[in-house]
Amino acid sequence: MKQAEGPSRVVLITGCSSGIGRATALRLVKSGYIVYATARKISDLDEVAAAGGVPLSLDVTSDDSMASAVRAVEAEHGSVGVLVNNAGYSQSGAVEAVSMDRVRAQFETNVFGVARLAQHVLPAMRKRRWGRIINMSSMGGKLTFPGFGYYHATKYAVEALSDALRFEVRDFGVRVVLVEPGFIKSGFAEAANSNLKIDGEVAATYEAFHAAIAKATRESYEKGPLAVLAGVPEDVAAVVQRALEAKRPKARYTVTWSAKVLLANKAILTDAGWDWFVGTTVPSPALRLSSAT
Repeated sequence: MKQAEGPSRVVLITGCSSGIGRATALRLVKSGYIVYATARKISDLDEVAAAGGVPLSLDVTSDDSMASAVRAVEAEHGSVGVLVNNAGYSQSGAVEAVSMDRVRAQFETNVFGVARLAQHVLPAMRKRRWGRIINMSSMGGKLTFPGFGYYHATKYAVEALSDALRFEVRDFGVRVVLVEPGFIKSGFAEAANSNLKIDGEVAATYEAFHAAIAKATRESYEKGPLAVLAGVPEDVAAVVQRALEAKRPKARYTVTWSAKVLLANKAILTDAGWDWFVGTTVPSPALRLSSAT
């Protein structure tokens, strides 16, 4: 197919099996975009396919899978017009307690997949002189909660990569945008807590701490004081569409009141003040251990 120039309504979205990815795919399909919705398993995309989206198998930890998906879109349309890098998950657990295999898997999905997919779509975007890359970050790319150090590390990395890429490709007509949700009621808490099953010789040291982390996470998303400030996947989908359609999109879009409130607190607190703040929700592992002995 001959390479066109200018704006494109062809969108490739990763991580569409549930949550934010699915909501974004459904919203954009309804708005008339040509949406390629991806997940590891095609069967997870039935709802989006029924709505009019194009399901594609894509594993962001496999370069062959990413290349194949991008080639499929380019064969039909010349280029991916908009890439929404949404696939990701949270590896929970104290820094000492998480195995390096799990850490590597976290970075493969949350960071390396984001960077490699950008590398795959950019040549055709540059040739077209138009494109949008929307990277799903988090308020967790600007602040850190104990027990989620590796997840936060991946989101800080996505922020840094996006800031560099935004400058590097803007004069090729490609805009790079970060979306930073706060607490979203999308099954994230359940998935994050499922990764707290840490084995090994230090597991007992952090057992009570991990239990406190799991409780605080559930309350933040479901019924605690911060839960009233949480959003839903459709809130993020609406912001993605706004960033996609803006003539001059902002570098960052913060989503939900929980993100706005917590980021404001982080901005005004010292490091010691932030440590005190998070300590009101999650006690020190050492204190929990000493109280149990």
